[in-house]
Amino acid sequence: MRMSMKPLLTVALGIAAAGAAFAQTAPAASDTSARPSPRDVRYVVFHAPGPKWAPGTAMFDQPGIREHVEHYGRLLKDGKLELGGPHLDARGGGMMVPVAGVTLEEITRFAQEDPAVRSGLLVAEVRPWLVGLRRP
Repeated sequence: MRMSMKPLLTVALGIAAAGAAFAQTAPAASDTSARPSPRDVRYVVFHAPGPKWAPGTAMFDQPGIREHVEHYGRLLKDGKLELGGPHLDARGGGMMVPVAGVTLEEITRFAQEDPAVRSGLLVAEVRPWLVGLRRP
């Protein structure tokens, strides 16, 4: 059976055009100097169980979890936290989504000052996140 190359070429050209358009609007992953100012970039804090996490102990019964919640409660009270909470799957952990405008340096410092991170109950990773979709 002989297939025409025309449909495959059309798809390939469409993919290439979409990729080129994305490359013009999105900074390269390795380009840390890019500042997409008109975009809503948040620095999200991901938490995972640390070396002091007690397997088999419920999340809210972990020693030090209350101090963790209180720590992020201060960020919420200061108007700098949009959302936060635990993941409910078997891997555990959770995430915190600051409001727009909280800098990488500010949230990284705050995440490292978390008593649960300092004690080893949790580990924290801060990652940039581009808000791509939202309700009008």
